[in-house]
Amino acid sequence: MCTRKFWRIISEKLADRGIASLRFDYPGTGDALDDLDFEGGLSVWSDSLVSAATHLKALSGCERIVLVSQGLGAVVATKAADRLEDLAGIAYMAPVVSGRLHIRELAVWSRVVDENLGLADEQRDKTGVSIASLTMPGQIADEVRKVDLLMIDRQAAPRVLVVGRADRPADMQFAARLRALGADVTEQAFEGYDQLVSNPAIARLPLPVADKLADWIAALPAEAISAAHRPPVQAEPLVGDGFTETPVRFGLDERLFGVLCEPNHGRAGATVLFLTSAYDRHAGWGRSTVALARSLARSGIPSLRFDTANAGDSPPVPGRPEQVLYHSTQNADVSEAIDFLQSRRLTPVVTAGRCSGAYLGFQASVAELRIAGNVSVNPAVFRWSPGRSVEDAIVNGTRSLQDYRRRALRAETFKRIIRGEVDTIAAARNIAKSLGNRAKHKILHAFRGFLPEGRAIYGAFRTLHQRGTSISLIYSENDLGLEQYDFYFGHDGVGLSRFPNVSAEIIPDADHNLTPEHARAAYLKALRQMAFRFPLEELAYSKTQDSIAAE
Repeated sequence: MCTRKFWRIISEKLADRGIASLRFDYPGTGDALDDLDFEGGLSVWSDSLVSAATHLKALSGCERIVLVSQGLGAVVATKAADRLEDLAGIAYMAPVVSGRLHIRELAVWSRVVDENLGLADEQRDKTGVSIASLTMPGQIADEVRKVDLLMIDRQAAPRVLVVGRADRPADMQFAARLRALGADVTEQAFEGYDQLVSNPAIARLPLPVADKLADWIAALPAEAISAAHRPPVQAEPLVGDGFTETPVRFGLDERLFGVLCEPNHGRAGATVLFLTSAYDRHAGWGRSTVALARSLARSGIPSLRFDTANAGDSPPVPGRPEQVLYHSTQNADVSEAIDFLQSRRLTPVVTAGRCSGAYLGFQASVAELRIAGNVSVNPAVFRWSPGRSVEDAIVNGTRSLQDYRRRALRAETFKRIIRGEVDTIAAARNIAKSLGNRAKHKILHAFRGFLPEGRAIYGAFRTLHQRGTSISLIYSENDLGLEQYDFYFGHDGVGLSRFPNVSAEIIPDADHNLTPEHARAAYLKALRQMAFRFPLEELAYSKTQDSIAAE
């Protein structure tokens, strides 16, 4: 989740050096197909790596290849190495050397992530190896536990690069083991690793590491790499149970990347345009957007999920700020996505997103006349205050008082405090800040319609009402975004009575990311209801209007 953008940058740096590359999703991950038999364990993923290598050769014309792996990819690459002909080398970045230790670390990080999300113990996925709503197939997890790369008895490749972490002696030991087996080993430091993988929203990209990696590959003997220039090929669609997905590039100079998901049978509703949260890739938190898109397609509803500029696989736009979240320039990305959908006769369009994606969808609905409806999940705000720091809001953002109260009543919270796992000073500071904000809001509540923020928010809702744009607001119980919602519309939503185009729902026992199944089911239901508000008659009318405009 944190490294998707980093891998795109690495591929671009390789292309600058005349070197073709292919990055792909393992079966059951990312945009790949699901419902596969994992009885073969790790072989399912290593088989896909062998297939990818063969495909890369066919696409690029190169005879010899280099594998670039990170984390668990080190295990997959080592397992597949014997089956790869003309393997020039392997780059191991932050390699998983001990599978058992890796599984234990995932368990620890999973608890940390779930605690930060506010998930109750009974809401956590304890059936297997799972983190951030991503679950490792049981058969693969069983095999990973047995892995110890320090015990390999032959070199995986003639030339190896190990990009190790200073606090992980096993990385250096692995490099020494490969050297003892006769490989030509180069070692580099993975500087900035922790800043890269801590949080997708505030990740710091270690660009010097990417440069050194590309330099190492480019410096391999000339006979090991042959760069053949061939025209780009069109991606073949994936056909699944009730859906067909096609990777697409669109926008000015085809700058944006996404996946178009269409029903295999007749279309029955408006197209859903999924907007990413923070800098998460278009697959969504725990692949939730992938699952939603495919479920919608089975109901006849097409969708497009894509990476906005400077997120995931979509490069930045020169001249735009580095921090694009909550910035008005993202509206242009939405407009170009709608342009693409219009070119495919896939209008009307409704937008959907969570958190910053919900904010973007709401703001784009105000700015873009072609948006027929919007589903916003847990928008932190409806208006971003000018000059407010996005990173500060993420790092130092406070939880709601209700959330602190709910956590305080849990026995697990007391245990974590005793173990020293809770920053009680920071928690006390945030509680004090929340209390201060609540007191300030009580004073300002009577004047909310006259404040700059209030005028902007009410003005946006009036515009959407006058335009007839349908808006569906969904909040998780105790979500921080409810503070602004309550302030302007009341917790019972009574303030929305003057905006009959807006509906609101609060999901109980759900976190900000809609981790529990019942929360995602509520989101899916809202998306279906929104898309089905536009019957086939209106769809036909929209196509007729498009045809007239084209003539």
